[in-house]
Amino acid sequence: MYGLIGCLRAVSGRRDELASILVAQIKAMPGCRSYVIAPDAEDADAIWITEVWEDEAHHKASLGLPHVQATIQMARPLIAGFSTRVTTAPLGGVI
Repeated sequence: MYGLIGCLRAVSGRRDELASILVAQIKAMPGCRSYVIAPDAEDADAIWITEVWEDEAHHKASLGLPHVQATIQMARPLIAGFSTRVTTAPLGGVI
């Protein structure tokens, strides 16, 4: 499996709006086992995205899906930047 954990920084004061767009646009993606969006408990502008994929190829392919491209376009004006990004190799768990 292939996993990503990343911190997305929203434009100041717009985290909830950005998170709402991301949550509303989540749809089935081939090879995606888990896709979780969560606000940072201490940083009012940060959102954590945790992803688990069958493999890296499925993740890369997802970036070309029409609904993913549409979400990126909607979210882009609200994104101030990215901070932490970690690639993982999940062994299992409860999904």
